[in-house]
Order: sequence, then structure tokens, then C-alpha cells
Amino acid sequence: MAAPPRALIDDLLALARIPAPTFDEGERADWIVKRLAHALGTRTRDATGNVIWSWGEGRPELLVCAHLDTVFERSTPHVICEHGELIEGPGCGDNAAAVAVAISVVEELLSGPQAPQAGAVAFTVGEEGLGNLVGAYAACRELAPRRVLALEGHGVHRIAIDCVGSVRARLRVTGPGGHSWAHRTRPSAIDALLRLGQTLKAVEPPGAADSSVNIGSISGGGSVNAIAGSAELVVERRALDEAALDAFATLLEALRVEPPLGLEVELLGRRPAGRGDRADRLVVIARAVRATLGLSNEDVAGSTDANAAMALGIPAICLGCADGADMHTTRERIEVASLELGRQQVLRVIATLLQR
Repeated sequence: MAAPPRALIDDLLALARIPAPTFDEGERADWIVKRLAHALGTRTRDATGNVIWSWGEGRPELLVCAHLDTVFERSTPHVICEHGELIEGPGCGDNAAAVAVAISVVEELLSGPQAPQAGAVAFTVGEEGLGNLVGAYAACRELAPRRVLALEGHGVHRIAIDCVGSVRARLRVTGPGGHSWAHRTRPSAIDALLRLGQTLKAVEPPGAADSSVNIGSISGGGSVNAIAGSAELVVERRALDEAALDAFATLLEALRVEPPLGLEVELLGRRPAGRGDRADRLVVIARAVRATLGLSNEDVAGSTDANAAMALGIPAICLGCADGADMHTTRERIEVASLELGRQQVLRVIATLLQR
């Protein structure tokens, strides 16, 4: 397959060098608006911070979502390098590659001999971390598209049809604390927190196929000879079915500790779960296109902007735009050659779905 257009590579490099932590994507949004100033279609900024690029009249047949935010702090050095067949640096794949592919594909479609049916691209905010898909929800509600295609920079060799949902919470236990010997009858916040953690972990047997419980961090206490006066943990449950997430949320609400200890449970976020319809037209087209390109039709579950669409009853899938490694690290890299394969996949899927 031919090399990807140089303009796509240049867009990717420029975008990846702009810091965009979740809730601080404005500089990247500004770059998008400037980059598309002379493109066909119209651009708007919504109240959430999304950049919406739309064309045609009426309800969009398809909304393409490519998120702008990354997992990296603004202070992280955004050094992005081209090393022959590789591009390396934080966020080069997730999600600069997907944004650059979306721009390249839609510019080509809109400049073609036949105008496609009405559609839009939402360059979304709040996809990573605790963004809770705020941008994707806003775009889907405002535009009410018939279908949604979410794009991610990695994962070109798989198609994500099911959506992994999650419930995330912080548990904080407080107590009187004290000296480990003089006050040894007093309860420890750490001991109580560990028991709560065991309760939460017991929800899911190890190796469960379609759900998991993970305690991501624990902190608290002050000294080996002091009874802990406070301790906290952050936990999430992921699942493919809403019922499992509902049950976990109910369990969190029911947790208790004995006085004089106190417990605060803070819900940090929830992403909806769902299983996609394999017979939907978008899935059928995507699989047919992937077959012509020699791509596997192995389907996986993902946690992406597609979750928001599915929660609102809109058929949605997620496609990857490149192949790479070490996502969510400063060593992240993507294979340049794979970008054209990803670009052709996205181009053909959108063109087929939107052809008149």
C-alpha cells in the first residue's frame, strides 16, 4: 500500500506537540479551527468545547468522533519524533493519529465529484480519564446522528463493536487515629478500608470474561507506630452489561463502617456499557471494507466515544487508524506505513455509508 499523504503526517506531528490534558483541550481546538479555516463545510465550537465540522442539510447520517484530549499533564514534554518508519512520543497515536486521519479523509470526501450525504465530525473533549465522555454526549445529543463512528489512533487490526462500561469511585475512611500502643483499642482507618476493598474485589472472580474490579490506588496513614486516622482508595468496575455496573453502584451505596469511623463514597464517573448489533449497516459495511483491505474482522470491546452514542440508542462502533505500541506512555509509537491502511479503511467506510 502507498505511503500516507505527507499532509497527514504533518498534521499528526503538529497536533501531538500541543498539550491537551482532559478539560484543557482548548489549544488543540484552536489549532483545528485554524487548520480547517478554508475547508469545505462549516465549523462551530459548542458550549462543551468540541469542534464540530459538518456538511449537508438535515440530520447527519453519520457522526465521526475523534477525541482531542490525552492522558498527559500539560507539563509533560510533548517531544514527537519521526524515526524512519516510526513516529514516537506521548499521544502520537492516542489520539493525534485519529484526528489527523479524520481531517485527511473528510477533506478528500468533500472535494470529490459527488457530495456525500449529510454528516459531521466532532473533535471531542473529555474522552480520557474522568472526562466521562462529556464531549461525545454533547455532540450526540445536539446533532442526533443516525450512526456514530468513533476513531482511535491505535488498533487498526481490530473492530470494536461492544462498549466496555465502568463505575469509578473514591472511598475515604476517617477515624480518631492515635498511638499504636496507648490507643490500641481504637479502630484503624486503614484496616477498615482494606476490609472494604476485599468486599469490592469479591464481587468478581479472578479471570471473569466480561467484567473486572480494579483497585487502582490506596493511600493513608502516617507512621508505623500511629493508628491511621484516614485512608482512601480509588476503585473501578468495568463490564459489558449495565446490570453489572448498576449492581456495583448499589453495593457502593450500601457500604458502611462502624463508629467512630466514618466513610465517604464519592462517585468519580460512569461510562455506559452495551453490546453492539452485528447486523447494523455500519458494522456490515465496516466488515466488508476491512475484508477488502486484508484486515481481520475480529471484534473486541472498547471504552471510547462510541459508548456515549450507544447509551443514547445510536448504533456505534470504533475503528483504529494505525498500528503501534506503548499507548498512554511517553514512549508511545505508531508505524507510519499503517496510517495509510487506517486511512483507507476509514475513507471507504464513510464513503460507502454516505454515498447517495
